[in-house]
Amino acid sequence: MTSPATQLTGKLLIDTAMGSFLGDKRIRLLEAIDKSGSISQAAKAVPLSYKAAWDAVDDMNNVAPEPLVLRSAGGKHGGGTTLTSFARRLIAFYRALEKESQLALEKLTSNLHMGGVSDVNDFRQILRRMSMKTSARNQFAGPIVAIKEGVVDTEVSVELAPTLALTAIVTRESAENMNLSMGRDVLAFVKASSILLLVGDKSPISARNRFTGTIAAIHQGPVNAEVTLSMPGGRHVITAVITDDSARRLGLAEGLEATAVFKASSVFLAAVE
Repeated sequence: MTSPATQLTGKLLIDTAMGSFLGDKRIRLLEAIDKSGSISQAAKAVPLSYKAAWDAVDDMNNVAPEPLVLRSAGGKHGGGTTLTSFARRLIAFYRALEKESQLALEKLTSNLHMGGVSDVNDFRQILRRMSMKTSARNQFAGPIVAIKEGVVDTEVSVELAPTLALTAIVTRESAENMNLSMGRDVLAFVKASSILLLVGDKSPISARNRFTGTIAAIHQGPVNAEVTLSMPGGRHVITAVITDDSARRLGLAEGLEATAVFKASSVFLAAVE
């Protein structure tokens, strides 16, 4: 039986340096206040407790450059509340942004379906990969295709593409804790500073991982240079950070073939649940 098409939807959340500022629930609270003129009625409409509603209003008023809600005198649940013109403009902005966000999700859904990704589990896997944040510049994903257990460490090979795989070394305890096994999907991270670059040098080297590609971009800095290699097939890239002196000494330039080299111990693995 064919499963129904999966549609991506999302809730827009606007953050500031002070924390979450606007989200769907807070926008609905503001809209309800504007409609009823009462914080207690607005809280019931969302729904929120009376205290939670006022806490949300206080938080928004604290973060916003202008007041959003004005409160008139009254009893504990009396008085009135009104929105400022700034709050109404903010609601309009949020709803417009939300609409554009949903259009983008619909386009993404269409593109994924066209690419043959229509099962909900495929979507979940993609979103899990996209949601993880890390300081490592290089992030990859793929199934485990080989495991070699040692007394202390475990060597794990991860397939990035049919002809592209990387090797990681983790402790045996870590491998057991992550329940690493053949075919399990994992994420692999490598810091750009852990990668060495070779040009025209085919001599043996102890580093386990060697990826030869074409330099796609070089970003010069005051001290270091960020060099991005495009792997065969064009899907994967690897970025290294080396000193400007090293970049000049190697004669690096866009279009030049180079090899990225890094130790298996420099690869950090995360298991996808």
